[in-house]
Amino acid sequence: MPSLGRWCSLVLLAGVSLQLLFALSIASMNLRQPLSTAFQRSAIWENLAQARAIEWRHTPVPGKHISDNARKAVIASEDSLFFSHRGADWAAIERAWQRNAQNDRILGGSTITQQLAKNLFLSGERNMLRKGQELVLAWMLEASLSKQRILDLYLNQVEWGDGLYGIEAAARHYFNTSADRLSATQAARLAVMLPQPRRLGQNPNSAYMNQRTATITRRMGAIEIP
Repeated sequence: MPSLGRWCSLVLLAGVSLQLLFALSIASMNLRQPLSTAFQRSAIWENLAQARAIEWRHTPVPGKHISDNARKAVIASEDSLFFSHRGADWAAIERAWQRNAQNDRILGGSTITQQLAKNLFLSGERNMLRKGQELVLAWMLEASLSKQRILDLYLNQVEWGDGLYGIEAAARHYFNTSADRLSATQAARLAVMLPQPRRLGQNPNSAYMNQRTATITRRMGAIEIP
Protein backbone atom coordinates (compact mmCIF):
# COMPACT_ATOMS: atom_id res chain seq x y z
CA MET A 1 0.00 0.00 0.00
CA PRO A 2 1.50 3.41 -0.98
CA SER A 3 2.87 5.47 1.88
CA LEU A 4 1.58 8.92 2.75
CA GLY A 5 4.69 10.43 1.19
CA ARG A 6 4.08 8.56 -2.05
CA TRP A 7 0.47 9.73 -2.16
CA CYS A 8 1.60 13.32 -1.59
CA SER A 9 4.14 12.98 -4.41
CA LEU A 10 1.47 11.63 -6.77
CA VAL A 11 -0.91 14.45 -5.89
CA LEU A 12 1.87 17.01 -6.44
CA LEU A 13 2.77 15.44 -9.79
CA ALA A 14 -0.87 15.49 -10.88
CA GLY A 15 -1.15 19.16 -9.90
CA VAL A 16 2.01 20.12 -11.80
CA SER A 17 0.85 18.13 -14.85
CA LEU A 18 -2.50 19.92 -14.79
CA GLN A 19 -0.81 23.32 -14.69
CA LEU A 20 1.42 22.31 -17.60
CA LEU A 21 -1.65 21.23 -19.57
CA PHE A 22 -3.28 24.59 -18.86
CA ALA A 23 -0.12 26.44 -19.93
CA LEU A 24 0.11 24.55 -23.23
CA SER A 25 -3.58 25.11 -23.96
CA ILE A 26 -3.23 28.84 -23.29
CA ALA A 27 -0.12 29.14 -25.46
CA SER A 28 -1.99 27.50 -28.35
CA MET A 29 -4.62 30.25 -28.17
CA ASN A 30 -2.20 32.57 -29.91
CA LEU A 31 -3.09 30.60 -33.04
CA ARG A 32 -6.55 29.20 -32.40
CA GLN A 33 -9.98 30.14 -31.07
CA PRO A 34 -11.38 27.73 -28.46
CA LEU A 35 -14.38 25.85 -29.83
CA SER A 36 -16.04 26.00 -26.41
CA THR A 37 -15.28 26.80 -22.78
CA ALA A 38 -15.79 24.97 -19.50
CA PHE A 39 -18.57 27.44 -18.68
CA GLN A 40 -20.36 26.77 -21.97
CA ARG A 41 -20.07 23.00 -21.59
CA SER A 42 -21.46 23.26 -18.07
CA ALA A 43 -24.41 25.26 -19.40
CA ILE A 44 -25.07 22.58 -22.04
CA TRP A 45 -25.16 19.85 -19.39
CA GLU A 46 -27.40 21.98 -17.21
CA ASN A 47 -29.88 22.42 -20.06
CA LEU A 48 -29.78 18.69 -20.87
CA ALA A 49 -30.35 17.77 -17.23
CA GLN A 50 -33.39 20.05 -17.12
CA ALA A 51 -34.61 18.92 -20.56
CA ARG A 52 -34.61 22.54 -21.76
CA ALA A 53 -34.56 23.26 -25.48
CA ILE A 54 -32.24 26.25 -25.83
CA GLU A 55 -31.07 27.64 -29.16
CA TRP A 56 -27.25 27.72 -29.08
CA ARG A 57 -25.73 30.79 -30.73
CA HIS A 58 -21.95 31.21 -30.80
CA THR A 59 -19.98 32.56 -33.77
CA PRO A 60 -16.39 33.53 -32.87
CA VAL A 61 -14.88 36.12 -35.21
CA PRO A 62 -11.32 37.40 -35.80
CA GLY A 63 -10.27 40.47 -33.84
CA LYS A 64 -10.37 42.62 -36.99
CA HIS A 65 -14.13 41.99 -37.10
CA ILE A 66 -14.72 43.36 -33.58
CA SER A 67 -15.46 47.06 -33.15
CA ASP A 68 -13.20 49.04 -30.81
CA ASN A 69 -16.47 50.28 -29.31
CA ALA A 70 -17.00 46.76 -27.94
CA ARG A 71 -13.49 46.67 -26.48
CA LYS A 72 -13.84 50.09 -24.86
CA ALA A 73 -17.28 49.26 -23.47
CA VAL A 74 -16.27 46.07 -21.64
CA ILE A 75 -13.14 47.74 -20.27
CA ALA A 76 -15.16 50.74 -19.04
CA SER A 77 -17.76 48.45 -17.49
CA GLU A 78 -15.74 45.50 -16.22
CA ASP A 79 -12.07 46.40 -15.79
CA SER A 80 -10.91 50.01 -16.23
CA LEU A 81 -7.30 49.08 -15.39
CA PHE A 82 -7.14 46.24 -17.92
CA PHE A 83 -4.15 47.62 -19.83
CA SER A 84 -2.11 48.36 -16.70
CA HIS A 85 -2.51 45.28 -14.48
CA ARG A 86 -0.88 41.87 -14.93
CA GLY A 87 -3.97 39.73 -14.54
CA ALA A 88 -5.29 40.72 -11.13
CA ASP A 89 -6.39 44.03 -9.62
CA TRP A 90 -5.29 43.51 -6.02
CA ALA A 91 -6.93 46.71 -4.79
CA ALA A 92 -10.28 45.52 -6.21
CA ILE A 93 -9.78 42.08 -4.66
CA GLU A 94 -9.10 43.66 -1.28
CA ARG A 95 -12.23 45.80 -1.53
CA ALA A 96 -14.27 42.76 -2.52
CA TRP A 97 -12.83 40.80 0.40
CA GLN A 98 -13.88 43.55 2.82
CA ARG A 99 -17.39 43.72 1.33
CA ASN A 100 -17.89 39.97 1.38
CA ALA A 101 -16.26 39.10 4.71
CA GLN A 102 -19.47 39.61 6.69
CA ASN A 103 -21.51 37.56 4.21
CA ASP A 104 -19.27 34.46 4.22
CA ARG A 105 -18.74 34.76 0.48
CA ILE A 106 -15.73 34.13 -1.77
CA LEU A 107 -13.68 36.90 -3.34
CA GLY A 108 -15.04 38.97 -6.19
CA GLY A 109 -13.28 41.86 -7.92
CA SER A 110 -12.28 39.78 -10.95
CA THR A 111 -10.50 41.38 -13.90
CA ILE A 112 -11.33 40.58 -17.52
CA THR A 113 -8.34 38.21 -17.55
CA GLN A 114 -9.62 36.37 -14.47
CA GLN A 115 -13.10 36.14 -15.95
CA LEU A 116 -11.65 34.67 -19.14
CA ALA A 117 -9.60 32.16 -17.11
CA LYS A 118 -12.70 31.09 -15.20
CA ASN A 119 -14.84 30.77 -18.32
CA LEU A 120 -12.22 28.81 -20.25
CA PHE A 121 -11.19 26.25 -17.67
CA LEU A 122 -13.07 26.29 -14.36
CA SER A 123 -16.40 25.32 -12.86
CA GLY A 124 -18.87 27.76 -11.36
CA GLU A 125 -18.03 26.51 -7.86
CA ARG A 126 -16.94 29.31 -5.50
CA ASN A 127 -14.20 28.40 -3.02
CA MET A 128 -10.67 29.51 -2.17
CA LEU A 129 -8.99 26.69 -4.10
CA ARG A 130 -10.83 27.56 -7.29
CA LYS A 131 -10.11 31.26 -6.76
CA GLY A 132 -6.43 30.48 -6.37
CA GLN A 133 -6.42 28.45 -9.59
CA GLU A 134 -8.18 31.33 -11.33
CA LEU A 135 -5.35 33.69 -10.31
CA VAL A 136 -2.70 31.24 -11.57
CA LEU A 137 -4.51 30.89 -14.89
CA ALA A 138 -4.84 34.67 -15.18
CA TRP A 139 -1.07 34.97 -14.74
CA MET A 140 -0.53 32.32 -17.44
CA LEU A 141 -2.84 34.17 -19.82
CA GLU A 142 -1.01 37.45 -19.27
CA ALA A 143 2.39 35.76 -19.69
CA SER A 144 1.47 33.95 -22.92
CA LEU A 145 -0.95 36.26 -24.76
CA SER A 146 -1.10 39.94 -25.64
CA LYS A 147 -3.67 42.17 -23.99
CA GLN A 148 -5.45 42.52 -27.34
CA ARG A 149 -5.65 38.75 -27.73
CA ILE A 150 -6.98 38.27 -24.18
CA LEU A 151 -9.65 40.90 -24.79
CA ASP A 152 -10.70 39.41 -28.12
CA LEU A 153 -10.87 35.89 -26.63
CA TYR A 154 -13.04 37.24 -23.82
CA LEU A 155 -15.39 39.01 -26.22
CA ASN A 156 -15.72 35.90 -28.36
CA GLN A 157 -16.53 33.54 -25.47
CA VAL A 158 -18.43 35.46 -22.80
CA GLU A 159 -22.15 34.82 -22.19
CA TRP A 160 -24.70 37.40 -23.34
CA GLY A 161 -27.92 35.53 -22.67
CA ASP A 162 -29.36 32.05 -22.34
CA GLY A 163 -27.48 30.03 -24.97
CA LEU A 164 -25.98 33.23 -26.40
CA TYR A 165 -22.17 33.51 -26.46
CA GLY A 166 -19.72 35.92 -28.02
CA ILE A 167 -19.92 39.48 -29.31
CA GLU A 168 -20.98 38.51 -32.85
CA ALA A 169 -23.97 36.46 -31.70
CA ALA A 170 -24.93 39.21 -29.21
CA ALA A 171 -24.74 41.95 -31.84
CA ARG A 172 -26.92 39.90 -34.21
CA HIS A 173 -29.44 38.98 -31.53
CA TYR A 174 -29.95 42.36 -29.86
CA PHE A 175 -29.26 44.83 -32.69
CA ASN A 176 -29.40 42.84 -35.96
CA THR A 177 -25.90 43.99 -36.83
CA SER A 178 -22.37 42.58 -36.79
CA ALA A 179 -19.68 42.93 -34.13
CA ASP A 180 -17.60 45.27 -36.30
CA ARG A 181 -20.53 47.67 -36.78
CA LEU A 182 -21.57 48.16 -33.14
CA SER A 183 -22.06 51.78 -32.18
CA ALA A 184 -20.79 53.13 -28.87
CA THR A 185 -24.26 53.03 -27.33
CA GLN A 186 -24.97 49.51 -28.57
CA ALA A 187 -21.64 48.25 -27.27
CA ALA A 188 -22.22 49.94 -23.91
CA ARG A 189 -25.64 48.32 -23.59
CA LEU A 190 -24.11 44.89 -24.21
CA ALA A 191 -21.37 45.55 -21.64
CA VAL A 192 -23.95 46.47 -19.00
CA MET A 193 -25.54 43.02 -19.39
CA LEU A 194 -22.37 41.11 -18.56
CA PRO A 195 -22.72 40.68 -14.78
CA GLN A 196 -26.18 39.07 -15.20
CA PRO A 197 -26.75 38.47 -18.92
CA ARG A 198 -29.62 35.98 -18.61
CA ARG A 199 -31.66 38.35 -16.45
CA LEU A 200 -30.69 41.72 -17.94
CA GLY A 201 -30.89 40.40 -21.49
CA GLN A 202 -34.60 39.74 -21.04
CA ASN A 203 -35.30 43.47 -20.85
CA PRO A 204 -32.38 45.29 -22.51
CA ASN A 205 -34.28 48.60 -22.65
CA SER A 206 -35.28 48.84 -18.99
CA ALA A 207 -34.76 52.06 -17.03
CA TYR A 208 -31.78 50.52 -15.25
CA MET A 209 -30.21 49.44 -18.54
CA ASN A 210 -30.74 52.89 -20.06
CA GLN A 211 -29.15 54.63 -17.09
CA ARG A 212 -26.14 52.30 -16.92
CA THR A 213 -25.69 52.43 -20.70
CA ALA A 214 -25.43 56.21 -20.58
CA THR A 215 -22.86 55.96 -17.77
CA ILE A 216 -20.70 53.42 -19.60
CA THR A 217 -20.92 55.38 -22.86
CA ARG A 218 -19.50 58.45 -21.06
CA ARG A 219 -16.71 56.38 -19.50
CA MET A 220 -15.73 54.96 -22.90
CA GLY A 221 -14.43 58.37 -23.93
CA ALA A 222 -11.54 57.98 -21.47
CA ILE A 223 -10.55 54.50 -22.69
CA GLU A 224 -7.67 54.30 -25.15
CA ILE A 225 -6.93 51.10 -27.06
CA PRO A 226 -3.13 50.79 -27.54
